[in-house]
Amino acid sequence: MADILPIRAWRYNEAKTADLEELSAPLFDVVSKAQREQLYKNPYNSIHLSVPLGPDPAGNAFKKLNEWKAEEVIKLDTVPGIYVYYQYFKLHGENKEYVRKGFICNIRIYDWDDKENINSPDAILRHENTIPDAVNDRIELLEATEIQASPTHGLYSDKEYQLEEYMDEAIQHPIAETEDYQGVRDVLGVIHDYEIIKKFVEVLKTRAVILADGHHRYEGALSYYKKKKAENPNHDGSEPYNFHMMYLTNIESDDLRILPTHRLISGLQNFNKEEILEKAAEWFIIKPIDNAFDVGEVILGKPWAFGLVFKDQTVKIRLKPEMIDKIAWKFPDVVKKLDLTVLHYFFIEKVLGIPGKDQRKSPNITFERNFTSCINSVITGEAQCALITQELSVDDVKKVCYSGYTLPQKSTYFYPKTVSGFLFGSLKEDEFYTTPRISF
Repeated sequence: MADILPIRAWRYNEAKTADLEELSAPLFDVVSKAQREQLYKNPYNSIHLSVPLGPDPAGNAFKKLNEWKAEEVIKLDTVPGIYVYYQYFKLHGENKEYVRKGFICNIRIYDWDDKENINSPDAILRHENTIPDAVNDRIELLEATEIQASPTHGLYSDKEYQLEEYMDEAIQHPIAETEDYQGVRDVLGVIHDYEIIKKFVEVLKTRAVILADGHHRYEGALSYYKKKKAENPNHDGSEPYNFHMMYLTNIESDDLRILPTHRLISGLQNFNKEEILEKAAEWFIIKPIDNAFDVGEVILGKPWAFGLVFKDQTVKIRLKPEMIDKIAWKFPDVVKKLDLTVLHYFFIEKVLGIPGKDQRKSPNITFERNFTSCINSVITGEAQCALITQELSVDDVKKVCYSGYTLPQKSTYFYPKTVSGFLFGSLKEDEFYTTPRISF
């Protein structure tokens, strides 16, 4: 199952840099244009490694990384550790404070297509499809820098909560603490004790990990691993390129939250609202909604129900129950009956005419997590319509992963997002391992 190692991290040098809050950044797939412009003004912000600028962004990141090392803006850990990472947050409209508990480590890369690999490809399970262009960008950056600027996010199941006591102890002595762009309090601690780290390694050896967030970065790392392995005639599985930096959280935790990701439709030729509603009526029950901002409450808790927002009209569409068996896509029932499968098959394919095989690359479909931004995009004419969705349950994610299938792209938004800048993971041999190597 999952094979993890402690991480020997590069971290900002407190003697050389200002407040860590000024150096951290949102992940590359959620950072807004306005945020980027502000963050780029700081020459030491982590965004220069995670979302580099210029006509040669990967080359610029490589140059910046070497400058930081030479100037000791960042320093390399003397010994590897398990980095405990807690995120304290509240959800809109709630007073309760949640805390998502997890830890950052290196995890062995598993090739989903290599079914004969002695290291089971099922040790890491993906739950959604990716968008090819985003993967290519990640590969180029990793090849140039050999650095991982932010961890992907994985979920493991431990109903006995065997690791929480060690994490709770470590977080009492934080080595970093910030309030990030989401209003989330991010706290970092570290475990260097050899025997405790062994406990983490042993617990994960009996678990599969579900990849919750960072599919593009993981697939970039997988492609990098395949290339390096093919180039190395003495490959033995211990090389740094066999591993990937990941933030792991217990899927059994009550504080794991998934928020919905909505769909925006734009640029469709001959777009006609009346024709769309007429086609939709074959598959869906359609009811008007007076106020577009009420749509989330109107569809809440109702299976196969969505908000359809036009510039001058908002409706609820809900699949007619007798239609569910008409899905021609060859998926098991656990996938067929998901809200997002229904939306992508019956509305995006059947009503809008975008075939399922083309949807991953379609320029007509974009994704937006912010509900208000969806409405504004339609009002301003930036989008022709918005499809408002509901959140997916953690149980549904588990069922789909264990079925061996994947969800449509951008199906889940595990909240809160991790930030980049707390630490960086190197894939260089002399930076990945200590000398002599510490065995776990």
